[in-house]
Amino acid sequence: MPHTPPTSLSRLRPAALLASAASLCLTAASAPPAPLGIGDRLFPYLGNPGYDVLAYDLSFTYSGSNTEPLRAVTTIDARTTADLDRINLDFAHGTVGSVEVDGEPAAFAAAGEDLVITPGEAAAEGERIRITVRHSSDPAGPEGREGGWVRTADGLAMANQADAAHLVFPCNDHPSDKAFFTIRVTAPDGHTAVANGLPHGRSPAGDTATTWTYRTRHPMATELAQVSVGRSTVLRRTGPHGLPVRDVVPTRHRAALEPWLRKTPGQIAWMESRVGPYPFETYGLLMADASTGFELETQTLSLFERELFTERTHPEWFIESIMVHELAHQWFGDSVSPRDWSDLWLSEGHATWYEALYAQERGGQTLTARMKAAYSTSDDWRAEGGPPAAPKAPEPGRKTSIFRPSVYDGSALVLYALRQEIGRPAFERLQRIWVSRHRDSNAATADFVRLAGEVSGRDLDGFLHAWLHGERTPPMPGHPDWKPAGTTAAPESGE
Repeated sequence: MPHTPPTSLSRLRPAALLASAASLCLTAASAPPAPLGIGDRLFPYLGNPGYDVLAYDLSFTYSGSNTEPLRAVTTIDARTTADLDRINLDFAHGTVGSVEVDGEPAAFAAAGEDLVITPGEAAAEGERIRITVRHSSDPAGPEGREGGWVRTADGLAMANQADAAHLVFPCNDHPSDKAFFTIRVTAPDGHTAVANGLPHGRSPAGDTATTWTYRTRHPMATELAQVSVGRSTVLRRTGPHGLPVRDVVPTRHRAALEPWLRKTPGQIAWMESRVGPYPFETYGLLMADASTGFELETQTLSLFERELFTERTHPEWFIESIMVHELAHQWFGDSVSPRDWSDLWLSEGHATWYEALYAQERGGQTLTARMKAAYSTSDDWRAEGGPPAAPKAPEPGRKTSIFRPSVYDGSALVLYALRQEIGRPAFERLQRIWVSRHRDSNAATADFVRLAGEVSGRDLDGFLHAWLHGERTPPMPGHPDWKPAGTTAAPESGE
């Protein structure tokens, strides 16, 4: 998510949709280049049909100035799922110098927010192809657009959710097409570069620079990519079962941040006790010296504002619960990614659920009190932003406006209602089976509804449809006294 504190507060698309979109991709090469998409209800032009990305190799060269464009090379290994005369990539902010397909020069043109590539020979369905794009990557970002590179006090970080990875590098920018990543960053000596996954070597780049390489062991959505470069210190510790935990902090703030970072291994163990083994090869916090207004669950390296921890405007239990929110996303949203952006509630609702449980244990508001408060305003949230599983489209020019209260506490409220309906033991089994069954893949709302019925042994289609898609919030099981704000409870019989 981008998670804003409330006090400041599978690649498997439906077959018919994919076939329809792929037919658009087979336009004759003589036709004008056109932007494509895979038909996401909220972001119709994100992603591209006709291929499945297997791996990205990203190479960035940072000059030492976070205002200058980086030199970059993006290499994409993909398998075609249709015959392609052209290949569309999402890429909207950078200068392309050259493109190669399987080592041969290819023509290219911009169309909307797509880079449209015309190889010398068409690619047949089922082929493996390699696309190499040499381009710039501009940290300034396009005017009026959110996300992409984040300029910090001493360098750069990334915040690509929901649709901003293609402001940084060419890609198939939709969470349904997860892939493995290799990320190389060359930076002047005195800087530290860190990215998703585990370190895979460090080597000199001339006399005054170093190249840092990282690789993921699990597939990742483009919106979860992370690169940090700056005058940072990497702190290492061991989590449950020997898990490597590494945190990236501005060197000058290390002493102030260290007490917070020591909490992470215990938080991982807390989550594992509820949903099962941590799903990735490493974890840690990236403390960015920047005011972003949000925190973000970038895979294996969650992005946080440094000031959340050093300015202490919130109680300790609250800050820890926000740490757990982003940690919970490693299971819900990162390992099990939404199939469409309308499935966002599955990520944010679950992360908010565990945030609330952790806050309750650490002295914050009880879960029941928080859910009762959410219930009272749920109708207003639904009217403003749509029901949890059918959110309204983002506001023009504000793609992150899909992150509304209805997908946070409004969606955690759905989980609370489900637990009330099927009982705590069945609900807790459902959570564990969900993250195990769909690990490293994508899942949709219909998958969750189906699994809830399977685990509980009941037909829950009607119950969950009302909670997930209804314009009004249904009655809360076990709490007949809960009413939306502005309503008055009917008197009980005899009163």
